[in-house]
Amino acid sequence: MQKEKKRKTQSKTSFKNSSYSLSIGELQKVLKEYEKELRIKFVSLTKKEKDILAKTVKLQEEVGELANDILSVLSLQRESKLRKFNKKNLYEEFADIILALTSLANTLGVDLTRAVKGKLKKVLEVYTKDKPKL
Repeated sequence: MQKEKKRKTQSKTSFKNSSYSLSIGELQKVLKEYEKELRIKFVSLTKKEKDILAKTVKLQEEVGELANDILSVLSLQRESKLRKFNKKNLYEEFADIILALTSLANTLGVDLTRAVKGKLKKVLEVYTKDKPKL
């Protein structure tokens, strides 16, 4: 058992210090070896933490769907997606993002009016003065 542990440690060390190409199979093997070291340790999440995580993932999903529709508007999607695209979807995806964001903000106790007013003030006062000169 001691020798096996030492051998694993040596292979990890040799990988860290090497620079070579890596196949997908080799990548899987390396990540499997390092799985315990790379794993983020979660203790049991509370209901609120689970809600926050789920709502964050939902927001990301909706942003991804909007990105797909934007690609369609720019005709940068594959033909099959362009044929199915309806501009009404674009409006729905913006709405979905606002709904998901508002739900997440509520769960986190963020006052969106305060947040948007503060950020808009900063944008208008700072960013507009700091734009590049063409």
